[in-house]
Amino acid sequence: MAQQALGAGTSVPRRRAVFGLLDADGWAWASVKAFAWLIIIIFILGYLPDRAYYLTVGRTVDLGVLAWSPVNLCPPDNESLPCPAPVGALVPWHPSPPELALPAARTDGAVLQVGTKVLYIGGSDGTTAQKTTYVARTVGSGNFDKWANGPDLPAPRADASVAYVAGSIYLIGGTDDKGAPTDTVYMLTPDSVTGDFGAWKTADTLTLPEARSGAAAAVTTDGLLLIGGRSANGPVATTWKSLLDTKGALGKWSVEQPLQSAQADATAAVVGDYVWLYGGSDANGPVGAVQRGAFGKPAAAGLPANPDAGKVIRWDVSNSANLPAARTNAAGWAANGTLYLAGGDDGSGPRTQVYWAIPSSTGDLKEWKHLDVSDLPAPGLEGAAPVITGPNAVLVGGSTVGGVLASSARANTAPQTPFFQVGLVGATVPGLKIDGEIGQQLGYLNAAGVGTVDFVILLLIGWAFAHKPQARAMIGRVLRRGR
Repeated sequence: MAQQALGAGTSVPRRRAVFGLLDADGWAWASVKAFAWLIIIIFILGYLPDRAYYLTVGRTVDLGVLAWSPVNLCPPDNESLPCPAPVGALVPWHPSPPELALPAARTDGAVLQVGTKVLYIGGSDGTTAQKTTYVARTVGSGNFDKWANGPDLPAPRADASVAYVAGSIYLIGGTDDKGAPTDTVYMLTPDSVTGDFGAWKTADTLTLPEARSGAAAAVTTDGLLLIGGRSANGPVATTWKSLLDTKGALGKWSVEQPLQSAQADATAAVVGDYVWLYGGSDANGPVGAVQRGAFGKPAAAGLPANPDAGKVIRWDVSNSANLPAARTNAAGWAANGTLYLAGGDDGSGPRTQVYWAIPSSTGDLKEWKHLDVSDLPAPGLEGAAPVITGPNAVLVGGSTVGGVLASSARANTAPQTPFFQVGLVGATVPGLKIDGEIGQQLGYLNAAGVGTVDFVILLLIGWAFAHKPQARAMIGRVLRRGR
């Protein structure tokens, strides 16, 4: 190809790129182009096949970085929750069908799920402690079948603490049929093969140092904590711990750091490196107090063992972490790293409010949140026993201003994310949600197909850049045919 001749002394002008900022033949512009092509190749051969897979198996798929989204569409399963739902919010409560009512009305009982069975243990009929145990089998995800009679307790118990540790169920303390606190611990060990429960036994080695009712139990990595509660003289501030031995059995109770103040009928939960105690009552009535227990940490490598490792070495209080209102005899639980408290009594009767808070990894509790749509139905509820089964929180029994209940209510603890969003950078769109092995295989095929097509496109782009005259000629022919 002939070049234009230049006059003597005339220099060849150098091409510039990026609005004249870079030398088109220099290393800077070459590096920018190389980085841009690297991003394009990652996007085409990595990101797009990945999105193709999740578009097949996922309920939704994010395209790009969503950031803040002014447009949100949520599934109807979230009902009246804001869209998107706040972290920790509950889908509105619904009563369970009448067929799933307890065989008899109960309040102040204990409930927990063991494998595929849910047990409601003891409780009161509103007047006297009972020794019944009711058992229901779980069905699907978050549901259970009709209640049936299980093994009776050796003696009536209400306001007892319950825990499932190393394959055994423990019912700790509680009041007897005369309303007095007790020091007994009953144990039930289901058969690991048949699932049969057998009979309750008295765990003599776990007899409490002093009678307790309304104490809060919390399972730790090395044993079981029993916090606060009531003695014969009223609310106490004690913290006791039972350690697991090498055979997986709980040993005698030992005394650990006491609470800053006495607290009974509270909820205890271990979240991260801390144990939290919230709600309940003291000698003057219901409180909104929150106390945080810190565990002793193991010694660093090469240093002598820390004798306080795993123990509660300190309880801290902060008025900024307290509940928005005093509550006692509430249903409290922890799920997905979040603390919940539902209903309870503020001294004037059962309440409806549901509060939740999310502790930080450093043990900070910035605020308790509340949404009217997540509250319990009127007229409020106290003494209900909470259990998490699948995605649902279920409150069993309890009492209202109208008396003791046999019914239960449930709320989903995992509201669904929006199925469509448009953000400043990117969007969320619905996916096909093909479940199971078929969905996975189709997802792999889609990802492989998109990756193959993208690879062919990259080869064509590379050929076009290496053969620019031929590529221009081909493009020209295509455009002329289109006219």
